[in-house]
Amino acid sequence: MNLIPPWTATLTTAEFQLTLYFFVLAGLALLAGFMRSIVTQAEVGSRFRPAVVARLSITGIAFVSYIGLLLTLLLSYTHSGGAYSPTDSTVSLFALRYSDWSVTVPLLTFELLAVCTFTGAHLRRTQLMAGGFSFLMIFCGFMGAIIVDGGENRVSTLLWGGISVVFWIATNIVLIGAVQKSLPNVTPRAAVLLKNAAIVLLSGWVIYPIVFLIQIFGDGGAWATTMQIALCVADVVVKLGFGTLIHRVAKLRTAEDVRAGDDVHPESIWISSEKLSDAGQPLEVHLAKGAEVHPRHSRPPTSTAVPTVQDPEVVGDL
Repeated sequence: MNLIPPWTATLTTAEFQLTLYFFVLAGLALLAGFMRSIVTQAEVGSRFRPAVVARLSITGIAFVSYIGLLLTLLLSYTHSGGAYSPTDSTVSLFALRYSDWSVTVPLLTFELLAVCTFTGAHLRRTQLMAGGFSFLMIFCGFMGAIIVDGGENRVSTLLWGGISVVFWIATNIVLIGAVQKSLPNVTPRAAVLLKNAAIVLLSGWVIYPIVFLIQIFGDGGAWATTMQIALCVADVVVKLGFGTLIHRVAKLRTAEDVRAGDDVHPESIWISSEKLSDAGQPLEVHLAKGAEVHPRHSRPPTSTAVPTVQDPEVVGDL
């Protein structure tokens, strides 16, 4: 029961150009998401900073991955007689995606869990399970789609795809459980955003097994192009749409912490031009036992300078 892998299909000029267009479009969108993540990272309090780190890593890795996909597309086909014929390296158009997902998919689970209410050892265990299950989900899909029998055996591809689905279900169970347990412990507004973020992530993941099935039941240049376009759209929706919602959850929960006096933040917090909290600064600084505050150095007097405090006891009170 042999299959015809999509990387062996010859593409028409239209199919090649469509694939090229969506590679560039997705890559630029991910670059924009990466730049936005850099600019807006200070909007989130330190408690939720792991979500920002995950988002930066996801968009950065995905952008680099799309550069590799674009170069592979341009170098691995030969143009002759109005058609683009694949070479031995065309399989990398799919292998590179699995390399990307093996890192970014576990990071997506970490990003979601970073804004849930789990803490300490409970959070670490949940991250380990979600990250481990999601990695195995991708790895088993990679084995079935490309490695075992070169992706040409329908039985082995279905077998490894079925194993991947088991880990996909396990990942969903872990993440859904974490979100459900977190919802009662956040404000209603944060709960809505958190639930929507989980829906975007988990529903977006449905696209990937559907594309996997195309490899089993379809062949030819049209189906190969359809697979690549669907994967580009899914990458942008999941990695940018989900990340945007998680960032809003993190900002909202940061504002809630500032208003409750549980945390501080150096600037006021706004979402969609709506002010959620003023800047929250510490009223006092707590030092370790026996530690001393260094006295301030005097500055040259100017006409507008405020006199500096020189009394160490007063400085200590500050």
